[in-house]
Amino acid sequence: MTEQQFSRPGAVDLSGLQQAAGSAGASGAASGAYAETVTQQNLNTLLESSMNAAVILVFYSPSRAPESVQLADDLQVLSNEFEGRFLLGRVDIDRAPEIAQAMQIPSVPLVVLVAQGRPMPLIQEAAPIDSLRQVITQVLQQLTQGGFTGRHQPRAGAVDAETGEEVLDPRYAPAQDALERGDIDTAVAEYQKLVDANPADSEAAAGLAMANVLKRTQGIDLAAARATAAERPDDVAAQTMVADLDLLGGHVEDAFRRLVELVRRTSGDERDAARTHLIALFAAVGNEDPRVQRARRDLASALF
Repeated sequence: MTEQQFSRPGAVDLSGLQQAAGSAGASGAASGAYAETVTQQNLNTLLESSMNAAVILVFYSPSRAPESVQLADDLQVLSNEFEGRFLLGRVDIDRAPEIAQAMQIPSVPLVVLVAQGRPMPLIQEAAPIDSLRQVITQVLQQLTQGGFTGRHQPRAGAVDAETGEEVLDPRYAPAQDALERGDIDTAVAEYQKLVDANPADSEAAAGLAMANVLKRTQGIDLAAARATAAERPDDVAAQTMVADLDLLGGHVEDAFRRLVELVRRTSGDERDAARTHLIALFAAVGNEDPRVQRARRDLASALF
């Protein structure tokens, strides 16, 4: 069986900022769950995401204003606390001078709020994290009163620009640690907490779905399960168990095909149970996976 991976006075001219993106350098800071290092590749996407939920840009300089680095780090901590109410874009102006020039940054630190494409200078000096929390809370409350209530999804799989190593999203650490210990029940509970806190967190939903697969298959004998499924081709429990085992064994398309055909053969509550189980397996694999996309088309054909 293959190992399963379980696997942020005066207007600011955004047009000038976007034009400068092509030559911007990368910051060495690591991205977090709701934070990104601003680069030439992600700048426009980052700004466009402000149409749905707030973006905060923090401009800092380790060489010119060392205290500004702590400000950026504190904002990154808060970006996780607010769980997607804003996405933080970190701009190290020593490494990305073109971005600073395009925005005509007079000094650092500078914190800019961008909501629905409209920028607004927010903070122009270092401040304690409690003060930052209060300012951001007030701003987000004002946005909420205006009907701007979107949330960002977490940026999973963030990479440290200096080491090239993946940075573990600390929000997922308790579930990951539980999985490594073999404590599946705790992993399920930890992922469920994340999903309850932010239903739009697709990574947490995928982790929960996979942890549930592990929980359902604990102690199951593969050969016996396959024999039972062969004897009972329309038994939903028998077929879904083998599908779970196939998924864990890396036979993703076989798992999907088995349940699509089960949906095709059954009706009523049994069909609904098979369909629901299949959709849960889609979540475990990831909706962007081409195998999931093909299976979704097959499922639609089986249903209609």
